[in-house]
Amino acid sequence: MHSRRLMLLLLLLPLAVTHAETFRVAEYNVENYLDQPTETRHAKSAESRAKIRESIRALNPDVIALEEMGSTNALLELRVSLKAEGLNFPYWEHVSGFDTNIHVAILSRFPIIARRSHTNENYLLTGRRFSVSRGFAEVDIQVNPNYSFTLLAAHLKSKRPVPEGDEEQMRLQEAKLLREKVNAILKARPEANLIVLGDFNNTKDSASTKAIIGTGKFKLLDTRPAERNGDDGYTPNPRYSPMNITWTYYYGVEDSYTRIDYILLSPGIAREWIKKETYVLSLPNWGLASDHRPIVATFEAEDK
Repeated sequence: MHSRRLMLLLLLLPLAVTHAETFRVAEYNVENYLDQPTETRHAKSAESRAKIRESIRALNPDVIALEEMGSTNALLELRVSLKAEGLNFPYWEHVSGFDTNIHVAILSRFPIIARRSHTNENYLLTGRRFSVSRGFAEVDIQVNPNYSFTLLAAHLKSKRPVPEGDEEQMRLQEAKLLREKVNAILKARPEANLIVLGDFNNTKDSASTKAIIGTGKFKLLDTRPAERNGDDGYTPNPRYSPMNITWTYYYGVEDSYTRIDYILLSPGIAREWIKKETYVLSLPNWGLASDHRPIVATFEAEDK
């Protein structure tokens, strides 16, 4: 009898591991999700808003960070519309930065137990003071009684030239300020479950993205979501990343496709990351929604 019970436990153990509680965190630049037009931006069309919702439903995230969100009214319209279609996010955060048109926002199925968003960050460049246009969203999210994580979301300066200063240097300064937030969290709590995500407006080899990822013991892990199209990630050169499709942004002027959206992980939460359930969404007619494609990463809700 004892041996039979032991055998039953051994058979059930893999099932227990397989069915461990998981959660999904997504990132999506929704390209001018405005409910009212401004002097330089159009309101989001009904067709485009519907495609945004279709994309989010396809990801079925528990938490999603949004860039280029309009006013709180626009965010709440999206939230109500998603709820009507079966996806309920009771908790939300909307960050009002220097830019009064587009914002960083968060929707969550889980309770937001702390809010420390940064709305008045600034830096000195060539003798002039600049503000971080969209601010940084920082919240703590409680997944279950025993597991929580910190989410830090950003939308850095675009590559669009501006007369006030060099766009590359402006983006680098914003990235350095974001990295300061990362360092503050990890120095206070080295094992913190921290996710840093957003539209960083540059490739992985750029100075600004490298500044966010960092070096040393607090270096962030790049999850590098890719399409789930059957590619096995062939790597002809071990110094390079696998040759699967990871682009997130289409730039019509250059007819180019690049990866400028990221989900980065602290060493603490990297242990809970489920790589095979992390991807960039490939959806027909994706461009009707936005010039970006959304990405998602999946985690086990248990400290490892």
